[in-house]
Amino acid sequence: MRNMIKHAISDFFFEYETPRQVLVKNRRVGIVCRIIQMGVLAYIVGWVFMYEKGYQIVDVAMGSILTKMKGLAFTNISGDERIWDVADYVFPEQGDASFVVMTNFIDTVGQTQGKCPEVPDGKNKCNSDADCDEGKYKRTGNGFMTGKCVNRTKTCEIYSWCPNEDDRLIPEPPVLEAAENFTLFIKNSITFRQFHVVRSNLVEGVDQAYINRCQYHPTIDPLCPIFTLRDIIELSGFNYSDIARLGGSIGIRIEWDCNLDFNIKHCKPKYEFFGLYGTGKSDKGEKASLGYNFRYGKHYLENNVEKRTLMKVFGLRINIVVHGRAGKFDIIPTLTAIGSGVGIFGVATVVCDVLLLHLLPKRDFYKNMKYKNTKSNEEKPTLPMVQTEREKPQE
Repeated sequence: MRNMIKHAISDFFFEYETPRQVLVKNRRVGIVCRIIQMGVLAYIVGWVFMYEKGYQIVDVAMGSILTKMKGLAFTNISGDERIWDVADYVFPEQGDASFVVMTNFIDTVGQTQGKCPEVPDGKNKCNSDADCDEGKYKRTGNGFMTGKCVNRTKTCEIYSWCPNEDDRLIPEPPVLEAAENFTLFIKNSITFRQFHVVRSNLVEGVDQAYINRCQYHPTIDPLCPIFTLRDIIELSGFNYSDIARLGGSIGIRIEWDCNLDFNIKHCKPKYEFFGLYGTGKSDKGEKASLGYNFRYGKHYLENNVEKRTLMKVFGLRINIVVHGRAGKFDIIPTLTAIGSGVGIFGVATVVCDVLLLHLLPKRDFYKNMKYKNTKSNEEKPTLPMVQTEREKPQE
């Protein structure tokens, strides 16, 4: 064991390996080597440089989004005529990157705080007062139980805003049918700080005259920043009538992919639309809690009594995100990509060595040709017979 360790240490410190060039005349090995080298070259040129642009330094954009909805709707519910404008159907109204456009609703008018029975929807049934614990609140209820079971409705009496909302029947068609013609105007600006570049989606050619007449279309007007609500829904893969009735969620992605080695005017946005949550009709099984809705109250005083109108709003929730990437030539990533590519060329040598030394029938012969052991006490190498004969003096 001691001798093995001594030999290993001696070999490590007192031996030197140097590459030996051996020209192998073997078609199979030569073809394999060239195929691998051509594959590596194609990877470096095609993928690293042309597709991934490995010669560029990259910066990620910082962006801001401003939105503005426009459109009017007219309703006539039981003789109550009303005009709806952007202040009525957009929540919140500040023009943020995430907002809701109301397309349908259920209103409960004239609610006051008092006692009334629960809605007989099957969730809060009772047979006697014992089923209604006084002062308790059920998760499926709308108020605090008074301890009384109302025989007329077979539901518990509660202390709440009365009358209770009855949302069992959702209006169809949607109340705001005109919402499909509402328009969304998106203003987006981005900056690439590393390159000191600032861009807006109102690029060259998108002036006020163009905005006044354009409407977004993926092929005809891909740079127009004005979208109709119907187009947004249908481009995301949903059906407008279903989403308008029950509500849903849609994502709009503004993609900036800029090559700053070319003129800045070629740096333009692309709009993509994604359905995030809809009606679930395309699913195999029916989902629970379909669509998107929320509630809010309009409070007022009538005869010194506080009242409210409760609105259950169904609408389209729009979420706008910006993703920006810019690249520009730089010598450091270029040299790094070239260096890593040259290193990958060594794969061809490794594969061919495995073929020569382990798989081919003449592997022992190739091993003897590739590796040669020398000793330090050899002052002069032994020359081959052919060379010795050539050096003999002529008689």
